[in-house]
Amino acid sequence: MILDSVDKKLIALLQDDCKQTTKALSLKLNLSVTAVYERIKKLEKSGVIDKYVALIKKEAVNKSFVVFCHIKLVQHTHDYVVQFEKEVTKLEEVMSCYHISGDYDYLIQVVVKDMEAFREFLVNKLTSINHIGSTHSMFVINEVKYTTAVTV
Repeated sequence: MILDSVDKKLIALLQDDCKQTTKALSLKLNLSVTAVYERIKKLEKSGVIDKYVALIKKEAVNKSFVVFCHIKLVQHTHDYVVQFEKEVTKLEEVMSCYHISGDYDYLIQVVVKDMEAFREFLVNKLTSINHIGSTHSMFVINEVKYTTAVTV
């Protein structure tokens, strides 16, 4: 789908606050409410807009301990990759998982209450997944930038 400048501005507005009414968006874009509604539906139907979510402050729900873990599988075979990806997506503590290049096979972001909760996650959940050869964990000291917005 080719996005014009209005689509791009609409996407930016929705990423900033998706609860804005179509009327409020129409005023900002200088379009009719119907035109804004149709553009949003077109973006949703084409898959540009995947879903709408609420972003939660981790501190407010007592989950402010953030850890990034590198994971290396014992072998990088199709079966091991498929099995690992299937299992890791079931872990509620894992916020994101990326199949990466380099010395490790995966990078996951884990959010838990504290160090004790991370240790429990690591020992009882993550390392119980078959075919993990090694892990390397890094703890976040300070979140300098966090955004979900993609510039288009």
